[in-house]
Amino acid sequence: MSSKNQFSFVDPAKSPVFYGYVILVIGTIGIYCSIPGQTIGVSVFTDPVKDALGLSRNQFSNAYMIGTICSSLVIGRAGVWFDKYGARYVAFFAAITLAVALMLCSWSVQMSEFVKTMLNVDTWVVPFVIMASLFFVLRFSGQGVLTMASRNVIMIWFDKNRGKVNAMSSVAISFGFSSSPLWVNALIEGYSWQITWQILAAALLFFSFLILQFYKNKPEEHGLLPDGEVLGEDDGELVKTPAAKQYTSQEALQTRAFWMYGLILSFNSFFITGLTFHVVSVFASEGFSKSDAISIFLPASVVAVTISLIFNFLSDYLHLKLYLYLMILGGIMASVGFLFLSSSFGVPLLIGGFGVLGGFFAVLNAIVWPRFYGRTHLGAITGKVMSFLILASALAPPVFSFCFSTFGSYRLLGYLGLIFLLFLSIASIRANNPQ
Repeated sequence: MSSKNQFSFVDPAKSPVFYGYVILVIGTIGIYCSIPGQTIGVSVFTDPVKDALGLSRNQFSNAYMIGTICSSLVIGRAGVWFDKYGARYVAFFAAITLAVALMLCSWSVQMSEFVKTMLNVDTWVVPFVIMASLFFVLRFSGQGVLTMASRNVIMIWFDKNRGKVNAMSSVAISFGFSSSPLWVNALIEGYSWQITWQILAAALLFFSFLILQFYKNKPEEHGLLPDGEVLGEDDGELVKTPAAKQYTSQEALQTRAFWMYGLILSFNSFFITGLTFHVVSVFASEGFSKSDAISIFLPASVVAVTISLIFNFLSDYLHLKLYLYLMILGGIMASVGFLFLSSSFGVPLLIGGFGVLGGFFAVLNAIVWPRFYGRTHLGAITGKVMSFLILASALAPPVFSFCFSTFGSYRLLGYLGLIFLLFLSIASIRANNPQ
């Protein structure tokens, strides 16, 4: 058995269909399996877990923030592992690590009581430190490594058709993520939060076996080419499409495009996370009810999924700089709507901008990096980008909270957002594809 196919009974070369479509399905499931390490998966556990541990909401949120920030500082290393060891092993160990972290989370109360007894103390610091540590592992393995490896392996198996396959993957993930709080909450109410975390851990252990069987690092390792192109022969030599330049992470960092695309994606993570985390308070400060606040998510999701589906397909034919400016426009719409929330056009503009940001995020975060910088060092490059995104999402809730507690309003963030986006729109004029 080839070392590239070790521990697996599946041979991509013998697949009746192009194996990239198998990768598309299993990689999308891999991203979906990262939900327990994503904010949307953790948030459902907030109330029962903090109450069981005796933590206040602020203490629990701060533990989550610290764990997330710490994970952003080391996620770049996982990108290097991806390039060195491949998607198979990196995703496998990420799934195993996430499963172990979930099991430990289910025992967090017992762990806290044990440490308190051993140290003969009764303080909130013990459960706080335990949860901050567990959140670090959850965020690193789930939101970070498993998501990155699963998304990248799909992109590696396709080139000309990246946009089309990313459209299918993004739509499936959008619906899967948006529905996850419902079934996770149903499990918690039916079995308890401890058992629910254990069920999720068991599911991840099973999926780790599927990773070993079906994840394959590159089509070339199995005598195939991206998109299912057939290997031809010319005087006995394999005929291949001329290769694009394969940028290292350090070379990518020296290009303007890396920073401009990275910054708009980070703005999306910051704004969407901050607004989502404080949405009830943001709307209440402008005289809206809780139901009004929550009602923005469904139409915004419809806009995001529609844009993602259409522009993913078109991305195989259009320049991505157009997408960059459309995403900046979405950010401007959201910022203006945020500023004038109480006006007649404020909420529709916020919903539209929210959806445009989310839709183009799904396109650019997957497609821009392999198209601009090649596939050889994709892990290291996307690992650096992921560190920006995770850090932005970690800082957003406390920054939003600080703004409101200091100035009595969230509007300053809208003005700062417009200033940042204006700078980005000017600086991006020369953010061309470096290929």
